[in-house]
Amino acid sequence: MNKRDKDQDSRKADSKKIRPNEINIVRVYDAPVKTVWNAWTDPEQAAKWWGPRGFTITTHNKDLRAGGSWDYTMHGPDGVDYPNLTKYFEVETYTKLVYDHGGSKDRPPLFRVTVLFSEDQGKTTMDMTMSFATPEIAAETKKFIKKANGDSTWDRLAEYLCKESSGKELFVINRAFDAPINVMFEMWSDPKHLAKWVPPTGFSMEYLKADIRPGGRSFYRMFGNGIEMYGQANYIELVKPNRIVYSQNFCDKDGNMSRHPMAPTWPATMLTKITLAEEDTNKTRVTIAWECLTPFSAEEIATFIAGRPGMTGGWTGSLDKLEDYLSKL
Repeated sequence: MNKRDKDQDSRKADSKKIRPNEINIVRVYDAPVKTVWNAWTDPEQAAKWWGPRGFTITTHNKDLRAGGSWDYTMHGPDGVDYPNLTKYFEVETYTKLVYDHGGSKDRPPLFRVTVLFSEDQGKTTMDMTMSFATPEIAAETKKFIKKANGDSTWDRLAEYLCKESSGKELFVINRAFDAPINVMFEMWSDPKHLAKWVPPTGFSMEYLKADIRPGGRSFYRMFGNGIEMYGQANYIELVKPNRIVYSQNFCDKDGNMSRHPMAPTWPATMLTKITLAEEDTNKTRVTIAWECLTPFSAEEIATFIAGRPGMTGGWTGSLDKLEDYLSKL
């Protein structure tokens, strides 16, 4: 590499640095950029995923161009309506959107959004930066987004794209951790770490058998709040440091397959895909994708779809515990 190339790479790195008054979100979707762009910009498609879990939207008017606007109302699960007026400053088809967000006819916008779309081998990277007036406002907004589960919007987009392309129902949740990717891989593959953070809030966990390798199996017990549950995971892939895939089911204390002790129509077997991506030297994004393994009944898939808010809450609790566990290592 010559000096000119090094200087260009350095400028790219500098331009990517997130400022204190910014929040950056990166997602990679298994769909071409045209498909992702259309899901973003077509009001009919956006209505199927835009907003945190439990929210719906009604579009009143959309004029997708520089100087245009998107006038819509978000309907919260509690029945509260939130008017929104997005004003577009840059619209570069399949490449870039710049707009003000969080405003309405009666209030100024909350922040400026820049979204970059790029495609590589059929997958699309969405790189979003939200810019605020001050670092303090950015920090408070970040807390609010986490409390309101705002990031589930981008998980819902992944689920929508999967359903449109394959007909498959998926549950997705993401979280970025301040830890190197190799450390995060250990958190997901070493039973002594897993037992510390995987159990739901109020539960403890012990591994009765742990053979975490392709073709291996783990057998565990969870207990708490007067409840005892057993389960097993059958490992399909472990590709260090980026990917872990396993199937999972409930079982009795002797390891015989059984149903969810509190939800008899829950799918018998789930497939879990864990993807780890390095966002910085000491920052790793974890993507969890959950789907039902065949055969499953119409009743089971309906239970799975209806259970997405509960899955979000359950995984959020576990990931909060992982965040806390990492901070103490």
